[in-house]
Amino acid sequence: MDKVRFSRVLIKLSGEALAGEQQFGIEPQAIDQFCKEIAAVAASGIQIALVIGGGNIFRGLSASAKGMDRAQADYMGMLATVMNALAVQDALEKHGCQTRVMTAFSMQEVAEPYIRRRAERHLEKGRVVICAAGTGNPYFTTDSAAALRALELKCDAIIKATKVDGVYDKDPAKYDDAVKYDTVTFLEVLEKRLGVMDSTAISMARDNNLPIIVFNLFKEGNMLKVTAGEKIGTIVQGGD
Repeated sequence: MDKVRFSRVLIKLSGEALAGEQQFGIEPQAIDQFCKEIAAVAASGIQIALVIGGGNIFRGLSASAKGMDRAQADYMGMLATVMNALAVQDALEKHGCQTRVMTAFSMQEVAEPYIRRRAERHLEKGRVVICAAGTGNPYFTTDSAAALRALELKCDAIIKATKVDGVYDKDPAKYDDAVKYDTVTFLEVLEKRLGVMDSTAISMARDNNLPIIVFNLFKEGNMLKVTAGEKIGTIVQGGD
């Protein structure tokens, strides 16, 4: 990837990132750490949209596997993402960021409804837009929501912030001989089931030539480096 400064990015955060060292829930210190970095990126002039998962509170697919109605479980998962969005909003504003939480279904007492043109206007004014409640539809993950919002908002890339430093051919936590990719194609991600994002999100990004950059969120300075176009982590792009 040639070094290029992005003007607008979508950052995808897992719900687990908000739990820190805990097994579940929200850990304010962990949130403060990465929100400080996101605030620094916003201060540099890069426009930021955020999509946050809800797995630290409730995971709809897991509940469905245990007998809960899938649609009902997914709606509960969407509500979990709203809780996470409000926590991140609080942390970002403590670091001087102007923010707006926008939800895929109406929750007017705590957030704005997601309206694409309004979201674009917030971004143009330098506000961090936190997109919550997924797509508003069951059977779609927050990965799919991230790809959808990134395309709607004309983002230059999806920045997938994780606890590992890129994409590997197998789980580096389990295998010492795991090999890290510097670059990988969308088709390779799908065929090798590399687990970058779900197949719907990868297909949407592939069809619209939207690069995905996977990097370690918790290494200080990485967020600024990756949004400035430095070769951090793994980039998923092209290949067809």
